[in-house]
Amino acid sequence: MTKLYIVLGMSGTGKSQALKIFEDFGFVCVDNMPVEIISGFADICLENPDRYENVAISLNSREKEFLTCFKDLLAVLKKKKIKYRIILFDASDSVLVKRYSEARHRHPLGKSLLEAIRLERKAMDGIFKTVDKSIDTTSLNIIELKKVISVLIGVCRCRKQYLNISILSFGYKYGIPNDADIVYDVRFLANPYYVPELKFKTGKDEAVKRYIEKQKEFKAFFNIFSKLIDRTLPAYIEQGKSYLTIAIGCTGGKHRSVLTAEKLAEFLKNKKYKVKLNHRDILCCSA
Repeated sequence: MTKLYIVLGMSGTGKSQALKIFEDFGFVCVDNMPVEIISGFADICLENPDRYENVAISLNSREKEFLTCFKDLLAVLKKKKIKYRIILFDASDSVLVKRYSEARHRHPLGKSLLEAIRLERKAMDGIFKTVDKSIDTTSLNIIELKKVISVLIGVCRCRKQYLNISILSFGYKYGIPNDADIVYDVRFLANPYYVPELKFKTGKDEAVKRYIEKQKEFKAFFNIFSKLIDRTLPAYIEQGKSYLTIAIGCTGGKHRSVLTAEKLAEFLKNKKYKVKLNHRDILCCSA
């Protein structure tokens, strides 16, 4: 059965950022959905319950006749037996003014900034009685907001499935990946490239695996390296990290980095993490 979170709030209170957090937790999210199409969207959710099990949408309360349409919408959702919660985001006027000034965005109501904020707040007065939860973002940073939302939707933020790990092997001679969060160099290992029968193989081949894994340096290194990664990942989750890229490099990105990436991916999958593995330079023709 579809669970629907309806996000409302003043402009600048963090609704769009909240939708991104919901998305990180596996929700299907739609930002600024027009009220008049929600009924049709609800039908789609009911027809595809597996795909739309958890949904979060934000609404633009500045639309004309919003309050009347919104009340009609809630009646429709109740009739369709869709479980919903209404979440209101708010912040102090002074903080909203500061956020708009820093972002240099024009307020949607087009008045002087403080006047526009007060008009918008007045227009939302009738919504407060329908709210299930109010979140004041005046003093919240993104990590704190993620904690608030995780409690709201009843998930444990330490759960491993909310961290998407990308493990990437690469060759230093082709450049360090720009999007890497953690980069580790395995060029301290003996290079299979200089063994004639291994030169044109890769770290996915058994002969190369045996050559690298028999090195005592590799065994000691991987034991420490894998434990270090395993120990620190929960802290990344706690800090609100949803995506983490671990890049492992050797000279050409074909042998040592490939094997290490393969073993780390296997290690983390066994720890129940979500892991995507990519060998960037495995098809290149050099060491």
